[in-house]
Amino acid sequence: MRIHKEGRLTLLIIAIIILAVTYGTIKVTRNEYIIYPVLTASILLYIFSLFFFRFVSRPVINDENAVIAPCDGTIVVIEPASETEYINDETIQVSIFMSPFDVHINWYPVAGKILYKTMHKGNHLAAWAPKSSEVNERSTVVIDTPKAGPVLVRQIAGAMARRVVCYAKKGEYAEQNEHLGFIKFGSRVDLFLPKDADIKVKLHQRVKGTQTEIARFS
Repeated sequence: MRIHKEGRLTLLIIAIIILAVTYGTIKVTRNEYIIYPVLTASILLYIFSLFFFRFVSRPVINDENAVIAPCDGTIVVIEPASETEYINDETIQVSIFMSPFDVHINWYPVAGKILYKTMHKGNHLAAWAPKSSEVNERSTVVIDTPKAGPVLVRQIAGAMARRVVCYAKKGEYAEQNEHLGFIKFGSRVDLFLPKDADIKVKLHQRVKGTQTEIARFS
C-alpha cells in the first residue's frame, strides 16, 4: 500500500510512541494479560494509521462543464447560501463529510486560475456541524472557472482533525482533479457553487473523489 507524503512523519511519530509504550509496559510488568492487550491495541492503531494515510490513484476526469467531487465522503448539506468571504453573492452550498475511514486526499473539483487562498485558525467542532464552516480551522480557495466564474472550495478540520494542508497558491492554474491538499483525521469539504448550477447529488449520498459528478454548470 502506498502512503501519502502527508502521513510519513506522523506514522514515524506514532511508531516511536507505540514502541516506547510497549517497551515500558514490558519493563513494568511481566503480566501477559496486560502485555498482549497493549501490544494488540498498538498494532491495530498502527494499521489504522497506515490505512488512513493511504494514497489512491484514480482515472482522471476533465470536464469544464462539471464539478467533480473533491473528496470521498457523504453529502451532508445542499442548500442556498450567501457566501461572504470572497464571492459576496448568493450561491449553492454542497458539503461533504469525511469519516476517519475515508480517503483524506482532497482534489480540485474544477479547473481555472486560483484567485484567492487563505488559511484560518479556529476551533475543532464536529465537521458535520453547520457552524464548523465558520469557526473551525479551515482553508478557503477560490477558482475562476471559464464556464461559470468563481467556485469556492473550503477544507474544514473536524473534531479529530488537527491540521488542514492546502497546496493551492494564488495566481497559479488549478487542473481539475489535481491534489488540492489533505486533512488529517476526520473532516469536511464545502463547495460554494453558482446559484444556477444543476446539482446532481442528493443528501446522504456517498460520493467518490475525482469520480462523482456533484453539479453541472448551466
